[in-house]
Amino acid sequence: MRSSNPVFSRRGFSRDNGYAGFNAAPQAGGPAVGTATGPYAGGTPYADAPANPYANNPYAQADVQHGVPQAPPIADRMTMDDVVVRTAGTLGTLIVTAALAWALLPVDEAHLNRSYGIAIGFGLVAMVLGLVQSFKRKAAPALILTYAALEGVFLGVVSNVVDTHIASGAAMQAVLGTMAVFVGVLVAYKTGLIRVNRRFYGFVMAAAMGFVLLMAVNLLFAVFGGGDGLGFRSGGLGIMFGIIGILLGACFLALDFKQVEDGIRYGAPRQESWLAAFGLTLTLVWIYMEFLRLIAILQGND
Repeated sequence: MRSSNPVFSRRGFSRDNGYAGFNAAPQAGGPAVGTATGPYAGGTPYADAPANPYANNPYAQADVQHGVPQAPPIADRMTMDDVVVRTAGTLGTLIVTAALAWALLPVDEAHLNRSYGIAIGFGLVAMVLGLVQSFKRKAAPALILTYAALEGVFLGVVSNVVDTHIASGAAMQAVLGTMAVFVGVLVAYKTGLIRVNRRFYGFVMAAAMGFVLLMAVNLLFAVFGGGDGLGFRSGGLGIMFGIIGILLGACFLALDFKQVEDGIRYGAPRQESWLAAFGLTLTLVWIYMEFLRLIAILQGND
């Protein structure tokens, strides 16, 4: 299974990430040990994968006698508590540095360019670190936390600029909106209102690729042509694309929840909880930025 999240799709809980087949030696008269039954008996409902999508686990020791990779001990497998703790730590780091940037990097007219330049620099470095982690074979907690800290500086300054010069109270409204989307998607996912299957996954991926392509084209026109580019981020089109961006973020959350659920069900190693935290953080940052942009358009004074 591949997620829309670049972390999960490249290295995380995907069907080709090398984490399936724990204790997969067949037993006479029954399914292989570690093979899912019920609705997951042929793999996840939206990927052509074996029943357990965690084969060739690099954290597990192979069964030398049978040549079968063994699952890590139960104590070393990922749990929901692991995901919650790692996600809280990653988001906490981001929030702390965002608050410090808000307080220490002034955005008045005399210092705006300097503070904004620092924020852009930190944001670019954070993007590079995020890409590095996405292509790494294993989760690197220090790298993930460093990414969160740098991304927090970027978000803190950008939020302060929008809140001070464009739309007063926008940052808090964006935070509340992001929390509402998270809770709403979680409830809808757990109650079955959102079903993550092959069709859902395909629709989200197609929509996401189209959205990103349009935004890239708009950015190119803005950079080389000046103004708002094609107008996808301002006026009526900006409002429409802001709403679409938030809806896509909500879909990403549903995919992330499914990835975490599958990782716990199939006994992924505890270290994978850092990838889950990283992926969830990326998605929440996406949703927050879309909310902030939408509120800036709706309440902008210029």
